[in-house]
Amino acid sequence: MEPKIEQNNPKPKKRFELPFHIVKRSNLPLKQKILIYAAALVGGLLLSALICGEFAGKNPFSFFGLLFKGCFGTERKRWLLFTETALLLGTSMALIPSFKMRFWNLGGNGQILVGSLSAYSIAYFLGSKLPEGVLISLMFAAAVASGILWAIIPAIFKAFFGTNETLFTLMMNYIAAGLVLYCRASWIKSGSGQFPTLSAGILPKLYNDKLITILVFFLLAAVMFVYLKYSKHGYEISVVGESENTAKYIGINVKRVILRTMVLSGAIAGLVGFFLIAQTGQGLSPDITNNRGFTAIMTSWLAAFDLPVTVLTCLFIAFITKGMEQVRSGFGFTNDSISKIVIGLVYFCVISCAFFVNYKIVFRKKEGK
Repeated sequence: MEPKIEQNNPKPKKRFELPFHIVKRSNLPLKQKILIYAAALVGGLLLSALICGEFAGKNPFSFFGLLFKGCFGTERKRWLLFTETALLLGTSMALIPSFKMRFWNLGGNGQILVGSLSAYSIAYFLGSKLPEGVLISLMFAAAVASGILWAIIPAIFKAFFGTNETLFTLMMNYIAAGLVLYCRASWIKSGSGQFPTLSAGILPKLYNDKLITILVFFLLAAVMFVYLKYSKHGYEISVVGESENTAKYIGINVKRVILRTMVLSGAIAGLVGFFLIAQTGQGLSPDITNNRGFTAIMTSWLAAFDLPVTVLTCLFIAFITKGMEQVRSGFGFTNDSISKIVIGLVYFCVISCAFFVNYKIVFRKKEGK
């Protein structure tokens, strides 16, 4: 009789599973979206208040009072808040058409900067030779044309040669900054190293020097909303953004849409550059854009490229930025490093909550015996 051989059949190891899984939401109601964003905003501000209070050794809840005081404490601060909102809204409008088309335009700073440079150069060289109305008209035309030129170059390479528009537009920012530095070195021989303020080419005051800027960009936002939502061109932008193959199948000329849309984007960016110079006649510098081209990427993305919501996101970003200037002064911070940390923290909380808008966490049910 042969001995019985026992076979060892090891049991398969149980695969480790997390106690939850992530599920994409189909459609979250607007009320819940607002609650999620509001919770993120409140959480970010509370955390920022605690950080500022800890670093300054002061009551963290005074953070909120200073934040509002920095935006609404005086009439001048209120005007500055809405002016910054308008300029940021203008920059966002320059990016939204290209983003809806899935053309990732990171060159907002460069397009604004060349617009400012063109407007400033007209006023600098022709300010004493032309009537004020003609001078301002030339500054406007030069700024818009320069913004279009700076946007159409990467658009041509994208449409006809399939280049990467993200890197192309980003590199154009550095070329624009280099142009400004070159002009400063060539034009300014006094050794000050600064562009002087202008005495001509300044927009007339309508109550004050900021109201025209605010009215122009808010009216332009209304026009842009109608254009993107109800016009044939706006429809074509959306279709190209969804699928270029679908756009070609239904007879849309994709190359033409890319070029036309980037002309629009560049024109609005150049308009922002014009107002940065003509609003007060301030001197030109490579930092005149104040990085609005990158900040507008966030305001547009947070609003899901919806213009009415973009107005609110621009107001929120301007509120945080201007309010933190007062917090820095009130808490005795000697530099703006803490301010930048706080602004970044609030941005992070608001942006990260987009995860909970698009996805939900579902916990697994425990298996019975």
